[in-house]
Order: sequence, then C-alpha cells, then structure tokens
Amino acid sequence: MFVKIRPIHRSAHTDTLNLRQIENMNPTAAIEKIKRSFVPADFVVTDWAHLEPFFKTLVERPINSKADLEQWLQDMSELEAVVSEDACWRQIRMTCDTTNKALEEAFAYFCMEIQPKLQPYADTLNKKLIECTYTAELDQNLYHTYLRSVKKSIELFREANIPIQAELSVLQQQYGAIAGKMTIEVNGEEFTLQQAGKFLENEDRNLREEVYRKIQDRRLQDATAMHELYSSLIAKRQQIAVNAGFENYRDYKFKELGRFDYTKEDCFQFHEAVKQHVLPLVNDIYNKKKEKLGLATLRPWDTEAEPAGTKPLKPFTDGNDLYEKSVKCFEQLNPFFADCLRKMKELDHFDLESRKGKAPGGYNCPLAESGAPFIFMNAASQMSDVTTMVHEGGHAIHSFLAHPLPLSAFKEYPMEIAEVASMAMELFSMDYWHSFFDNEEELKRAKEHQLERTITIFPWIAIIDKFQHWVYENPNHTFDERTENWVSILNEFSTDAIDYSGLDHYRAIGWQRQLHLFEVPFYYIEYGIAQLGAIGLWMQFKHDKDKALENYMKALSLGGTKTLPELYSAAGLEFNLTPDYIKRLMEFTKKELSIVISQ
Repeated sequence: MFVKIRPIHRSAHTDTLNLRQIENMNPTAAIEKIKRSFVPADFVVTDWAHLEPFFKTLVERPINSKADLEQWLQDMSELEAVVSEDACWRQIRMTCDTTNKALEEAFAYFCMEIQPKLQPYADTLNKKLIECTYTAELDQNLYHTYLRSVKKSIELFREANIPIQAELSVLQQQYGAIAGKMTIEVNGEEFTLQQAGKFLENEDRNLREEVYRKIQDRRLQDATAMHELYSSLIAKRQQIAVNAGFENYRDYKFKELGRFDYTKEDCFQFHEAVKQHVLPLVNDIYNKKKEKLGLATLRPWDTEAEPAGTKPLKPFTDGNDLYEKSVKCFEQLNPFFADCLRKMKELDHFDLESRKGKAPGGYNCPLAESGAPFIFMNAASQMSDVTTMVHEGGHAIHSFLAHPLPLSAFKEYPMEIAEVASMAMELFSMDYWHSFFDNEEELKRAKEHQLERTITIFPWIAIIDKFQHWVYENPNHTFDERTENWVSILNEFSTDAIDYSGLDHYRAIGWQRQLHLFEVPFYYIEYGIAQLGAIGLWMQFKHDKDKALENYMKALSLGGTKTLPELYSAAGLEFNLTPDYIKRLMEFTKKELSIVISQ
C-alpha cells in the first residue's frame, strides 16, 4: 500500500452524508488549504520518529460507537492527506529537475525511510476498520467501494514486500533521469527530444528525416541501460507477486489496481476488436496522408507533416501563453473549468515548458491538503501540446469536483473513469479552440489532427498492453526474447500504410519511450477503455451539450464512491468492451472526422 495521492476535504458531518448529497453538491474552484484538527498546523514531515506517534494514536484509540468510528476515519484521512501531499511535492520537484541531487535524495528518503515504516501501520489500520463492530453501521452505498478496496489491500499485504516496494519506488524514477538527459542538436542548437518533435512537422522532408533519425539514434545510446533497468523492475515486481501468492505480477497487479469489473480476457477481447475495427480506419487515415503529401511512400517522419507551403500549427508561444489560451477555451466551455485553472495558477501549480533535465511526459498530480492539483508537462509549441494541456486540465477538473468528498478514501476513483475525465475534455474543448487558432482553416486542421489521434491511439494502447501481458507472463525472458516478442506484437498492430523498411533497429526499442512500462506497470489499457467512454460522452455532447456536461460532472463528483460500471452509468455511458460496441463508436468518430475534413 502506498500513501494515496488524492485530494481530501474534511467534514464534520460524515454520518449524515449520502450519495444524493454528493450528486447535488455545487462545484467550486474556491479551494483553500484544509485546516488540520488532528495533526498540528505547523507539522512538517521530516522523519519517521516525528510521524509515527500519529499512527500509534490511531492504532491505539478505542472505538466505542459509530460516532467514534467516523471521527477516527476523519483523523486517519487527515493524516493520510498530510503524508501524501508531502510525498507528492517531493516527486513533483524531482521530476521538474532531475539533475538536482538534493531533490532526488529527498524523494528517495521518503521511499526508503518513511514509506516502508508506515506500511505495517496502514495494514493494522485497515484490519482495525474491517474488524470494527460499528463498520457494519456505515452507509454501505457510500462506503462499499472503499471497504472493498481495504479488504483487497489486507489480502495483498506482505511484510516481505515492504523493502522491495521501497526499492521499486526509487528504481522506477531512474527512467526519468535517463530520459531527461536526452538531447539532440539541430541546426547548431540543442533541443530535448520533446522540443525536437516540432521539426517532424516541417515541410522540408530531408530535415524531418534527419531529426527523426537523430532522435532514434539518441534513444539507441541508452537502449542497453533501459533494458537493464526494465529487467531489474520486472524481477522485483515478480518477487512481490510470488510473495503474495500469485503466479505472476500481471495477476497480482490486476488485483492491486482494483480491476473488479473486467478481466485479462476482456483485455484480450479489446486487442482483437482494435485489430478488427480500428486498424482499417488507421490505414485509411495514413493512406490519405500519403495522398495529401503527394508521396509514393509514407515514412514515419511524414506522419505529422503538411504539404509544402503549409506551415505547422503553432497554437501558442510559451507556457504562459498556453495557460492563458487554455483558460479562454475552458471559459467558453464552462466557466467553472476556467476557474479551476485560475486557482492553480494562483497557487503556482503549473510547470508546462520542456527543458533539459526535466523528466519526460505529463501528469496531473492531486494534492491532498492544497486541494488544487499540479500540472506538469513538456510543451514545445506544438499542436499535441494543446491536446496534452486540455487532457491534464480534464484530470484537474476531476480533482476539483471530487474535492468536497469528506474522506480521502472516497477520492480513490478508478483510472478508467479518471481518463474519461481527461479524454472527454480533449473532445469537448475542440469547438472552443478558437483561442489557439486565428482562422477557421487552422482550427479545421487542429480538429482533424485531434480526431485522427483519437483513432490512431488505439493500436498503440493495444500494443503496450499486450506487450505487458507477455512480459509478466514470461518474467525470466532475455533481452533478445523481449525484442523478438515486442517486434512481433508491434507488427501485429502496425498499419500497412507506413513504410518502415530499414528502420528495424529503431523499432526494436520503441517500447522504451513509454514511461508507463517503467513507472506505472499495467496502467495503459485504461486509456483505451476511457477513450471509448470519452467518445460516448462526445456523442452526447454533439446531441445536447448541457446534458453531456451535467453527466460528466455528476460522474466525476462521485469520486470512487461507486463501482466502475456505476460511474459510467452516472455519466450516461455503457461500460462495454465488446467488438460490436467498439465498432459503433469508431463509426461515429469516422463520420465526425469526415464532416471536419469536408468543411
């Protein structure tokens, strides 16, 4: 069990709160740092010696009534918020500057010296809750998913796994340290790989190929280091699974992630549906791209390009411009959404621009005590950065909407609904992208890019997910076996429209650019499941904007107090991974893409 990184709101009336009240809460971006009542206001997490007494108090406190239990839950929630926000800031600061050893050491200290010591207490507190006589008197409509998760944590807990999990917390951060140092030189200037991506949109095909090869060659320099890091992670994860009585880490992780509502077989069904109903659309998109560019063959450095004479989209100039334009976009969609971004800006909870030494990727990190989350990304003035910003903005809205829930445990919403929050925001916001683009032609190109990405992301999701199933079903594989199976899976879902000849050495390490494999294993199929939900909400939005936004906000405000199918139902969606359902959503997306292209 890791300290949960979720926002929390204290309430003195947990006993009277019910789901109807949650659904009727008025959202507000006016979040203030929560006042403490159990932990002293001036307490700062420094070491275990000063933190342990709070855990001891909770373990030893008698619970003689339902009211005692509710107060105990609130105090435990507050303590969790204090510790989780401290852990979050350590990780945020480290990812913002991977070259700062002091920041790295502060994060490692938490993982190695604090986290391992609080885990046994967390298990003891979980057992105390489940064994308490008064737990049965709690509103099961509100507490069902929380108590289900607590029981799962008890079943998985093993003392022997504590040091391994601590080592993993530190080890998996090495990915960001390695990737954060990767730069290339273009026209005499140094660029991070994220910054260099803008050259792949340039009309000069020779320049595109040159930059593409430089990026891939730079990745090749650290290919062995990435292989070795991944092997170390796999070995430790497999040991955790074996210690907990599982045959492999995949089966252990499914349970740890709380995948109560779908199985590995459902994932396999999703993979096949992508091949059957999505890959043909991907082929069509890239064949049209080839025709549009007037090329005999489409190469991987051509996929983001426009015909000669068409300048790449440049939707913003720098991080502040990206923020300002995102606020204008969100303001038109729903003023509450814009207010959330403004509150985050007020708290300095953004780090948006790419730079050397910064970890790759992007994330929204909820902050338990502050309430308002932190958005981290690597913007380089590209169209894809707009998508990332509104995506992470959707996550931020989720954090704000879940904030009024009285216990941090209620904010443990499944990732499959968390990604609906972000991916639906990508689609909702498209009609308001005028803030980024000066004319209708640029807006049309941006929408076309977004809808193509909505479709083309599915094969990559299937590839990464299927690869992870193989990796952890075969944890003792060699580097060569890993490469062989990666390439096989990659080819299985690759489009015939792109010519990869002569690039096999690059494709063989393509998995190494996906940070999820290193830092958050098995967290990827959620993007595919959520994209289906996002498209479903977008269908509602095209029919009735107000109703769609109402369903969206209602579902997100429930946090994790309902099961995954129930959360989808609250959003007016089906939780459905069948090929027929996926086919229906793909046909809708294809139709909308055709409408945009014909405008």
